[in-house]
Amino acid sequence: MSDKIMETDEAWDSRALGADEAFAVASQMDEDALDEALELQPISIRLHKSLIEDFKLIAKLNGLGYQTLMRQVLKRFADSEKKQILRDWAAEYAKEHGEEESEQNLRRAA
Repeated sequence: MSDKIMETDEAWDSRALGADEAFAVASQMDEDALDEALELQPISIRLHKSLIEDFKLIAKLNGLGYQTLMRQVLKRFADSEKKQILRDWAAEYAKEHGEEESEQNLRRAA
């Protein structure tokens, strides 16, 4: 019988790879250095307990940590809002200056 490891994606998903504590090594990087490297800034925010529980449930179902999920949700929201603000600005600019082309160029860029 072969000791061949199953397909890599399957092995990670089934936890045949990456779950053995014998091969885990604690990072020597301190938390501040890690935050700096990842461009993260710790914040404090008060949220309803039910909202946190919802994020924890959704994150667990997607194999994520709930704070990671919160970062992803906030990033998607901020990106979407910025695009909408630019579209609104371009539409207003075109309306004021009669330049439909500027709005079309902005939509292509977004």
